[in-house]
Amino acid sequence: MQFPRSKRFWFTVVAVLPRCRAYSGTITKTVQVPELQKGMDYCKLGTSDLEVSKVCMGTMTFGQQNTLEEGVEQLNTAFDQYGINFIDTAEMYPVPTTAETQGRTDETVAAFLKGRKREDVILATKVAGRSERITWLPRKEPNTPAELSKEQILYSVDASLKRLGVDYIDLLQLHWPDRYTGGLFGSPDFDPSQLKESIAFEETLEALQEVIQAGKVRYVGVSNETPFGVCSMVEMAKQSPELYPRIVSVQNSYSLVVRKDFEAGLAEACYHHRVALLPYSPLAGGSLSGKYRDTKSLTAKPRLMLFPGFMDRYLGSLNEKAVNRYAELAESIGITPSELALSWCYHNKNVASTIIGATTLNQLHEDIKAYDLRLDSDAMDKIDAIYKEFTDPTKARN
Repeated sequence: MQFPRSKRFWFTVVAVLPRCRAYSGTITKTVQVPELQKGMDYCKLGTSDLEVSKVCMGTMTFGQQNTLEEGVEQLNTAFDQYGINFIDTAEMYPVPTTAETQGRTDETVAAFLKGRKREDVILATKVAGRSERITWLPRKEPNTPAELSKEQILYSVDASLKRLGVDYIDLLQLHWPDRYTGGLFGSPDFDPSQLKESIAFEETLEALQEVIQAGKVRYVGVSNETPFGVCSMVEMAKQSPELYPRIVSVQNSYSLVVRKDFEAGLAEACYHHRVALLPYSPLAGGSLSGKYRDTKSLTAKPRLMLFPGFMDRYLGSLNEKAVNRYAELAESIGITPSELALSWCYHNKNVASTIIGATTLNQLHEDIKAYDLRLDSDAMDKIDAIYKEFTDPTKARN
């Protein structure tokens, strides 16, 4: 099947900065692109050699809310018009994950990759963490609950390579921890009485080392992780580099309304260990776009409504009040709520590359064009004031 291709452009490098030892979000070059007045910036991902665009294309709607053709069109637009070179997918996508749809997102990414030079794309994917509910992922034994065992990781990587139609993955991430951590996807915070048996870090990291040594994976990272997990894995790699690979990134939720978990602990760990932050959900499930400010008037069924329980933390309670305050601030300075939230995340000193997702091409254009915006000190001061009043509004239910 052939898909329409966006018009190709020659990109011009307009600035190259010294590649000194710096925090992972430090810009290494700026490239002039057709749809951004100030160009697209790039940075090195943690301690890796991967040079990624400061905006990353999320794909979790491809195959569910978006057709294959729409997904390919979005990726072509992002790469050809905005200079993005970074894609994030996962073995369980699209979401909500089901046995019937699992793998469709990778099919979309594979269709896009057929028209590209492999070296021009930084491809990231994820292997699922522990879940008794998710039993339909490709594994050696059918109907096996997901976990981060060596056997499952090795099998998952081979299946992902086959679906994506590639020989290697640039960044393989652990989608969520195998162990109990508390606070995962809006659940209550850590409670020692809830601890359960889990796969040891040693077994998981040994599997990751094996796929790297086999040439199937270049670098590894984590997602939905805690300071304990990040620091433990980094130290293990430092002590035994022949056994365990070093993680280069952490993909966690991070936005105007989900900040404290990262900034109060992970930020320090990531800075000193040079682990790059890849924020997902910079619009907090879409709530920071402002479109849910009056849920009674919604005529369509937007993304937030498709995740019963999972997205509840973004609706009601203090989060709605915080979103309204940020939306009012955006309106007062003449930009949209989405532009405010995305610009804040894109240019945040803690951030390497921000993962975005859109269900329409118009949304995609608005989201990426927000990269051109730089919030001034007055706007940042007002954001800080709102943050002090609503420090962690999504946890008001816990």
